[in-house]
Amino acid sequence: MNQAGTPRRNPVIFTFPRPSEVAQSYRGAMSQVNRQLADRITELGFSQAELARQINVEIELLTAKPGNVTDSDVRRWLRGETKWPQDRIRLCLERVLSARAEDLGFVPRKKSSASPEEDPVHRRTFLNSSGSAVLAVGASNLSDHRRPGNRLGINDVRRFHQDYVAILRRDDAGRGAQKVENLAVELASRIRSALAVSTTSTRVRDMLYRLAAEIISSAAFASIDASAPRRARAHLGQALTFAGLSRDKAAMYHVWDYMTLTSSQQENHAEAAAGAEVLKLSSIARRDPLYASLGHMRSANGLARLGRRYEAMRALVDAERAFARVADQRRPEWIRFYDSSEVDALSSFAWTALGDHGRAEYCLHRTLAAIPEGMVRNRALYTAHLALAQARQKDLELACATSRQAYMMLPPLSGSRRTINTLAATRKVIVGSGSKAPEVAEWIEESCQWI
Repeated sequence: MNQAGTPRRNPVIFTFPRPSEVAQSYRGAMSQVNRQLADRITELGFSQAELARQINVEIELLTAKPGNVTDSDVRRWLRGETKWPQDRIRLCLERVLSARAEDLGFVPRKKSSASPEEDPVHRRTFLNSSGSAVLAVGASNLSDHRRPGNRLGINDVRRFHQDYVAILRRDDAGRGAQKVENLAVELASRIRSALAVSTTSTRVRDMLYRLAAEIISSAAFASIDASAPRRARAHLGQALTFAGLSRDKAAMYHVWDYMTLTSSQQENHAEAAAGAEVLKLSSIARRDPLYASLGHMRSANGLARLGRRYEAMRALVDAERAFARVADQRRPEWIRFYDSSEVDALSSFAWTALGDHGRAEYCLHRTLAAIPEGMVRNRALYTAHLALAQARQKDLELACATSRQAYMMLPPLSGSRRTINTLAATRKVIVGSGSKAPEVAEWIEESCQWI
C-alpha cells in the first residue's frame, strides 16, 4: 500500500504460490497418474504431509481411533497405485477434500475382486459400528461438499486479492480516502468471516490472514491520508493480529511501517524513530535490502525531526546504499510503492526537517519526473510539497503557481488531508512573508477557498 505518497513501479505481484509451483512436488519426478486428485490438492493448498494429518484427524473423529495415513500413502494415490482406498480412509479423504472419491480420480473396485473391507456388507457393518451420530455427521459433511465456500482454496485467495487490487487502484487515483478505508474494512471482514465458517489448509489459512493484514493496513493508510492517526492506530491493532496469525514477516513489517507513520503524524518523533529501529532490525530487512532501505529511510526522517542531523544523514546514506543492492524478486503488493522516485520523495522530507529546502526541492523534482501518470493523488501531494519548499526559499510567485497546480491536480472529494494541510502550510509561509506583489496577493485571496 502507499506510504506518505506512494508511486508504484513493479508489476502487480502477490506472493501466494502458483498452482504449477504447488503441484510440482506431485508432478515432478514421479509419473503422475491421478491428476484429478493432484489438482484438488493443489487448489486447496495442501502439502502431502498435511493432507495425511487432516485425514487422520477425521479418522479419529469417525472411529475414536487414531488414523495411520502417511504422506507415502498420498503419493501412492497420486501415482495411481491405490485406485480405491479403504472405506474409512476414503470417507475421511472425501470430507477433507470436499469431493467425492470418483471426482478425485479414484476407481471403485469390481465386486469380484473386492476385499473383505470393500464388500458392501462389511462397509455397512463398519459404518454402523461407528454409531448413528457419526453417520449423521458424515452424511451432513458429504452433502456440504456441494456448497460453495465450505472449504477455502487458492482460488478464493485469488478472488479476494483481486478485490484488494481494485481498492489499491482506487486509492492511487485519489478517489476518496474514506471510501477506500470503508472498502478495505469491508473486504477484511469478509475474509475473517469466511475463515470463521470454512475449513482450509494451513497454507491457504496463512495466506488469507496475511492478505487480511495487508488489506486492513490499507484502511489504516487511508486514515493516515485523511490525517486521522487515532483511527489508523485502531486499524493497525487489528492488522497486527492478522499479521501474527499469518506468521508472515513481511506482513508484520507492513504494520510496523504504518505505526511509524502514525507516530510521526502525531508529532511523536521519538516513537517514530524507535519504530524505524524495529524495521531495520527485522529479519526480513536482514534478508532483503529493499526492506532494509525503507527502514533506514524511516529512521532518517524520525532522526531529522529530533534534530539529530549527523545520524539522520548517515541513515539517508544507508538507505541509498541498501536500495542500490535491490534485485527484482517476488514481493507483497504493498511494498511496490518503494521505488527510486519514493526514495527521493522520502529523502526530501528528511532534508526539509533538516532545513535544507534547496536539496528538498531537488529531490521533489526528481520524484515528480518519475511518478506514473496514474498516481494522481501522489503527484498532487508531492507537487504541494514542492510548493512549500519553494515558498521557504522565498520563491513566492513560483510557489503560488506550483501550489495552484497541486490543488488543481487533486480530485474532488479525494479526502487527502495531507495534501490540503501541506497547501495550508505553504499559504502560511507566503502570507507571513508580507509580500505585496499582485500575483501573491491574488493567490492569497484565491487560496483561502482551498483550506
